[in-house]
Amino acid sequence: MPDEQRRARRGSPETALRTAAVWESVLALVAERQEALGRPLQVLDIGGGTGGLSVPLAERGHQVTVVDPSPDALAALDRRIAEAGVADRVLAIQGDATTVSQVCPQLRADVVCCHGVLEVVDDPQGAVTSLANALAPQGLLSIVVAQRLAAVVARALAGRFAQARQALSSPDGRWGEADPLPRRFDVAAVEAMLTAAGLVVVERTGVRVFSDLVPSGFVDTEADRVALLALEREVAMHPDFAFLGQIGASAHVVARRD
Repeated sequence: MPDEQRRARRGSPETALRTAAVWESVLALVAERQEALGRPLQVLDIGGGTGGLSVPLAERGHQVTVVDPSPDALAALDRRIAEAGVADRVLAIQGDATTVSQVCPQLRADVVCCHGVLEVVDDPQGAVTSLANALAPQGLLSIVVAQRLAAVVARALAGRFAQARQALSSPDGRWGEADPLPRRFDVAAVEAMLTAAGLVVVERTGVRVFSDLVPSGFVDTEADRVALLALEREVAMHPDFAFLGQIGASAHVVARRD
């Protein structure tokens, strides 16, 4: 089965509303490092779960190490690896962001992806420092985190005004005890953690400015989905509207190890 048909059959990060923008950015980062190094990359995917990011990268020729604490997710990853025929390019290891130096001590990654992880780890700063130490010189760390202001806007639009105020003022960005996330972030806090870990921030983008607010009934055709993705892309790239990224569901921050 051709790669294009295989990816379309199981879904792919470039076509999903939740992942398309970040996937495009990761591909650009990977292309930048590959051009500079003249070889396929060593990629570390923290919390990579079932392989939504790692398998497509392996299909493009890169060596990917996935570190995830969930045995069930890693079992699903093994099945996906076998289906994609990339078992020789994906290594799955049980662990987490703070144990990278123990579970893969020799790895020096050209690109590290940490998407949707800092919200749930016990020590976000410790996790960022651990991942910074796993980078090769000039390596890039890609972090995606849930944003505080997105929760404030979403709660307010739902008529939950007290919850919106709590998300705005609480240290962890949560809107209440029933909030499913342990914490949300402001971009400034993420940048401060990266700087403390000795990294240089090179890019910051708001992700899913509209996608999580638009009722699903308005995106029930392929044309609607494509149009919404195009709008998200245009807003992210337009210099006059970059401020809208602050209300995106997630923030994507990229830093480099000098």
